[in-house]
Amino acid sequence: MALFDSYATDGFYDEMFQPDGQPRPHYRRLYQRLCALSPEDLRRRCQWADLTHVPSGSLDADDGSAHGMIKSGPFDLVPRILPADEWEFLERGVKQRLAALNLFLHDIYHAQQILHDRVVPRELVVNAAAFQRELIGADPPGGIYVHICATDLIRDADGTYRVLEDDVRIPSGVSCVLANRRRLTRLLPHLFHDMAVRPVDHYATQLLHNLRQLAPPGREAEPNIVLLTPRRADRACCEDAYLAQQIGIASVEGRDLFVEEALVYRRTPHGPQRVDVLYRRVDDTNLDPLAFRSGSLRGVPGLVNAYRLGNVTLANAIGTGIADDRVIYAYAPRIIEYYLGEKPILPNVDTYLAWNPPHRAYILANLDKLVVKTARKSDGGGILIGPQASRAEREAFAARIQADPRHYIAQPFVPLSRAPAFVDGHCEGRPVDLRLYALYGKDGITLLPGALTRVALRTGSSVVSVPQGAGSKDTWVLSGILREEPAIEPERLIGRLRADLS
Repeated sequence: MALFDSYATDGFYDEMFQPDGQPRPHYRRLYQRLCALSPEDLRRRCQWADLTHVPSGSLDADDGSAHGMIKSGPFDLVPRILPADEWEFLERGVKQRLAALNLFLHDIYHAQQILHDRVVPRELVVNAAAFQRELIGADPPGGIYVHICATDLIRDADGTYRVLEDDVRIPSGVSCVLANRRRLTRLLPHLFHDMAVRPVDHYATQLLHNLRQLAPPGREAEPNIVLLTPRRADRACCEDAYLAQQIGIASVEGRDLFVEEALVYRRTPHGPQRVDVLYRRVDDTNLDPLAFRSGSLRGVPGLVNAYRLGNVTLANAIGTGIADDRVIYAYAPRIIEYYLGEKPILPNVDTYLAWNPPHRAYILANLDKLVVKTARKSDGGGILIGPQASRAEREAFAARIQADPRHYIAQPFVPLSRAPAFVDGHCEGRPVDLRLYALYGKDGITLLPGALTRVALRTGSSVVSVPQGAGSKDTWVLSGILREEPAIEPERLIGRLRADLS
């Protein structure tokens, strides 16, 4: 049976196929190449992919980093493609959003003009757990709070991209983007032939360049940059170790650092070494037991004081979490218009706020139709998918909402767009989302010309969370408009592909 013989779009927006069943123009070459492969060819490649997770690598002994694997869930071999014009639109939208959120952060930690003008309700900001009063008046280098940002998007039934949420605290998953590209180029290199796919391997170089620019005054020549990971037993440590290796910096824990006379030092076999820039993968509350959570063993006592004095730079800055609080997310369109005087390029998903009495009444009356989320992203299990939930689950969430309305939002259940995934020997449409990564430096905002596409591989599931069984796929951004490719005799094309597989 051929890969696409039983493929059906089932009324969803399909990334590869048009409603008439024909491949979209930017997918035609890939479709032709995939059709020349047998299911057995792809099945064998899938088995190899499962055995070749990209290792994090061992670093020098004094780094103490352990071997690890980048766990991105099952890897699907069918890539997702974003044509050049579509990417240009997404790029403009993400840049606009990140610029506005950065201005919002600077404002609320200084003049708070947006709160005085009642564009965003004051109580939603100043009473939020993610708002760090200790940082009011602090000035990060260049006024940049968010150096690394992830933006999650979905595409609805009409094919419209919508922002599902922002992540400006500790964005994760970019290691999977880099690892997935390496896997696919090794397993099926011929798929890339004449496709003008933009590379993603320069991400680490750009990030290092930006981090070097954050060095405190007098330390610009040779700044010492380290990545602070929660702990090596943490589930995220493998990604952190891999990313640190790609950037070319050390991965350290809080116990490897100390503060003396408001300067941050790293313990090494050769004696203390001053740290200038900290790419931190530890949340605010665990960064400094003297300023935040007193019992935390993940952070560094005295780090916040050194940061406030400008002796060390943190990426991302402390206090950024308020900008991706899911309640504040609902105000992103207003934030963009307030600071930039522009209409949002990328719309939000419609959002109801439980703290607003009329919204709360609507949410409670329609829990079977809505997706309900906690404002605090770190809360495990803080999402209710109403149409798929039991009556008991909905009643439990209703009680939580009534007890703490500030920390709940609700959104319509949006059927995600589908993309082909190789399942049980053939291709089937599976729900996907899209996570884009942006870097904000002194030279401006740049986007990684690739993305993390998460795919719900379980039959009947629309959940694209990797811990709940979802996988990921390589995401291609094309560098220009494709010209029609002259037809290649099937025997000749199959011969090329067989050569790649041998």
